Amino acid sequence: MASGTGERGGLGGSSPRGSRRRGLLTLEELRSQIGAGEIDTVVLAFTDMQGRLQGKRLSAEFFLEEVAEHYSEGCNYLLAVDVEMNTVDGFAMSSWERGYGDFVLAPDLSTLRLMPWHEGTALVIADLTWLDGAPVVASPRQILKAQTDRLAARGWTAFVGTELEFVVYQDTYEQAAAKDYRDLVPANQYNVDYSIIGTSRIEPLLRRIRLQMAGAGLYVESAKGECNLGQHEIAFRYAEAVTTCDNHSIYKTGAKEIAAQDGNSITFMAKPNAREGNSCHIHLSLRGSDGTPVMAGDGEYGLSKLGEHFLAGQLAALRELALCYAPNINSYKRYVPGSFAPTSVRWGPDNRTCALRLVGHGQSLRVENRVPGGDVNPYLAVAAMIAAGLHGIDHELPLEPPVTGNAYADDTLRVPHTLRDALDLWEKSELARETFGGEATEHYANYARVELAAYDAAVTDWELRRGFERL
Repeated sequence: MASGTGERGGLGGSSPRGSRRRGLLTLEELRSQIGAGEIDTVVLAFTDMQGRLQGKRLSAEFFLEEVAEHYSEGCNYLLAVDVEMNTVDGFAMSSWERGYGDFVLAPDLSTLRLMPWHEGTALVIADLTWLDGAPVVASPRQILKAQTDRLAARGWTAFVGTELEFVVYQDTYEQAAAKDYRDLVPANQYNVDYSIIGTSRIEPLLRRIRLQMAGAGLYVESAKGECNLGQHEIAFRYAEAVTTCDNHSIYKTGAKEIAAQDGNSITFMAKPNAREGNSCHIHLSLRGSDGTPVMAGDGEYGLSKLGEHFLAGQLAALRELALCYAPNINSYKRYVPGSFAPTSVRWGPDNRTCALRLVGHGQSLRVENRVPGGDVNPYLAVAAMIAAGLHGIDHELPLEPPVTGNAYADDTLRVPHTLRDALDLWEKSELARETFGGEATEHYANYARVELAAYDAAVTDWELRRGFERL
């Protein structure tokens, strides 16, 4: 729960220092490795509403001849299903009435890389368009790109780091399902926050994840234990916003696959049990075209006027954009006083009790959003942070005084308690519709409605324990 203060995040095609990462490929390098028989498969993938990689495995020969310079296609239902891949009603872009047609998966060749945990395999991230070339506006990557384009129009770039926690179990995914996810065996039996001996217990798995992520072009910083039993965090260096979110999705998928290959399981769900949840703290800073910090200045707490307005916008919009930070029923169960997950919509300099923590100074000055959990879709969360910050700048919102004590004691303005609360705020948000457009806003509102309907219809273990005999 107590994450470090360094800027973190995945690193893609080039680092902030301009060096190219090992594991990244040009098209010609891919062609050469395919010719040498070193690569035979190319995974073409995009991130869906739930933050998962979806797509297809292509023969390397077919990718070079037909897809690399053109595209592949996939059913548009992939952005209109629930978490169990069931087709559901209410999505305007995809339905039985519309025939469940295709959209285009156009490879972004700047994301081409090795996938070391699968033999002979490369990976490339796709952008989604319709057959006429129009963007699929509900695609998370396109939603974020629209916001980074707004920054670029002002000569700014967002640099982002995501700190993603997970819990490791000694059970396989199949064993966990057979046990109805009860009585699972965590990889550690006690709190291993910053413990060297505790992390050593599963260092072979953590090391394999770190090395194979580095082999896929990510810049690994560190690994450390966390508070929950079997809970850990692997940190990556910050990068430009879209690159970080691409790498976040690749890492999350890869870590699960590597754990499964080793006979373990990993969960990133926000609150897997009654102990501390899995967070995904998101660090964000802005730089000008010449590399100078936009948020840093000679004001109080090291902020510029733009930085104050940007931070004020985060606070002003946090509740109405909470659906982007906490997209699932389980997300809201993290927000418990004293758990290092925030409950109060307040900010503070280096204060982990607040929803927004200001850290660093000068070039490294940034805001850390502590609201998202491990289940977050990073593209949507970062898009919301940019949109909120620009709202604050455009309206010159004043920054309220910081909290220097315990923000858990402040109950005047709370993080939404439930997905239902967040959905209500989202549907009433003029900012969401102005920023993301009516189609995308309604698309994600329907996602929340689908989850709520499924949850409301479920008979839970809690109900059975409480009522089977005693009621």
